[in-house]
Amino acid sequence: MTNFNVNLLTGTDQASLPEALAVAGFTIAVVFGVLLLICIAIKIFSAIFGAIDKISSKKEAPAASPAPSAPAAAPAAPAAPAAEEEEFSSGTLKLKGCDEKTAAMIMAIVSDNTGIPLSELVFKSITLVENK
Repeated sequence: MTNFNVNLLTGTDQASLPEALAVAGFTIAVVFGVLLLICIAIKIFSAIFGAIDKISSKKEAPAASPAPSAPAAAPAAPAAPAAEEEEFSSGTLKLKGCDEKTAAMIMAIVSDNTGIPLSELVFKSITLVENK
């Protein structure tokens, strides 16, 4: 008669307690080792992407520094009447060779194409460029 329930380690029907504990301990060690490797990989990738993010934000900071001043002033007046919100200005606009009507049209087109509300955009100057 053939016995199909033979343990591959000892050739007996059941593993002894020390063998069972050794197999369980080895399995638990492998699982925790893999989890530790995943944790280390996540920390390494997090540090790499954090450094890349800091570098890219430092490069964009000079270009974006005037823009945060405008939205920072807007939330300060939510309790104010609607008339004061319409008078909000984020600075001066220099027009060079361009009339006010054309400048208003350019600002509206930029706002529409970018999807950014006109109240959040800051224009410093608009210059007419003639085709030669």
